[in-house]
Amino acid sequence: MGADHSSKIVGTVWGLLILNTLGSAGAQTIVPLPRSLIQMVTMGALVAAFTLALAVNLELRIRPSAYVSLLTLLLVTSVLSSANLGSGFGALFRCARLALFVGTLWLLSRWWDGGLAFVRHHIRMYFAVLGSVAAGLVVSPGAALPDLYGGRLVGALWPLTPPQIGQYAAVIIGLTVLLVLGRRTDRTSAAVVIVPSVVLLALTHTRTATLGLLLGLALAIGSLILTSAAARRFFAWAVLCAAVAAVAFSSALQAWFLRGQSQENFSNLTGRAKVWDALLAAPRTTWQQLFGMGMGDKSFGGLPIDNSWLAVYHEQGLIGIALVAASIIVLGGVALLRPPSLPRACAIFLISYCAIASYTETGLGDASPYLLHLALAASLLAAPAAATPLSTPEAPLRRISQWTRKSEVS
Repeated sequence: MGADHSSKIVGTVWGLLILNTLGSAGAQTIVPLPRSLIQMVTMGALVAAFTLALAVNLELRIRPSAYVSLLTLLLVTSVLSSANLGSGFGALFRCARLALFVGTLWLLSRWWDGGLAFVRHHIRMYFAVLGSVAAGLVVSPGAALPDLYGGRLVGALWPLTPPQIGQYAAVIIGLTVLLVLGRRTDRTSAAVVIVPSVVLLALTHTRTATLGLLLGLALAIGSLILTSAAARRFFAWAVLCAAVAAVAFSSALQAWFLRGQSQENFSNLTGRAKVWDALLAAPRTTWQQLFGMGMGDKSFGGLPIDNSWLAVYHEQGLIGIALVAASIIVLGGVALLRPPSLPRACAIFLISYCAIASYTETGLGDASPYLLHLALAASLLAAPAAATPLSTPEAPLRRISQWTRKSEVS
């Protein structure tokens, strides 16, 4: 199979994985979509992704990956915790979904070589998702900025919540900024992605995504300062602009950050702290403490947990927490040991973003965008293939932005 054909299939598989993790619950759409239909589309995308990945890698050639190995152990833990059906048959369905997800990552690991091909796939697909959000905003502003969410931007064509949209926008903004600093795309092409994404992020009023973007970029750019003059200039200008904005627009920034909430409501994290306290106070057997209650919908007492670590503790126990923590520590440790480079900076951004977002978002214990972000980081940190490299997918030539014309350099 030719490299170009493999590239298209691998890019399609990555896009299908992203489609699967968009979820089936969210805001009311302009045209009501039955949840069963949405679940059929997302699960069908995962089955298609696994099938295509298997078709393009029939030899089952995989590369060693500590990250995917830890995900495999997390899958085993999830099966053990769900086997007693304490969380119902839905728990086994979620385990099967995670198994297909992890299996697809193993099949794709064949092409993980420290290059930027998967970064481009990531940006393209999430840019397309944000395009649907922008289209919904244009078609029906009332549906896209509903009172139910306090006027925050939601998906009016596909049910996406403000935190989801904020996450997608923040991730592609950060990755695109790093591509500009690494001279892998021109500024005009990058602006096509960054400017609308910043607008959408602002309309979501998502604090977690904004903080993750700023702190993740600071760490990623900091890793390039010693070797990149462009990174040093960007960092200096960013600090200057941030200082000016903090002084000139302090009241507006504070109002945006508080989202009209009282100081008390803000201090208990919009009610999250009450759910967290109740979850930690709930009685558990030794088995439940170690392995959790089984895969669920990331809620406790009918309310969302909104914390990856507590969600993992609730569903996969202390062992699950240890495995998730180990995956982030391993990726972070490998990133610190790598010499300064653009792929390393992108990986640092993704790892940092996921670690920051884990405090108020769930997703580190189940098939989710966060696990895909970390898988992308793992692909960026993989050592280049040896003497007879496996065919590495190059991004197909398309006109979303001109970075697709740039050559891949590890």
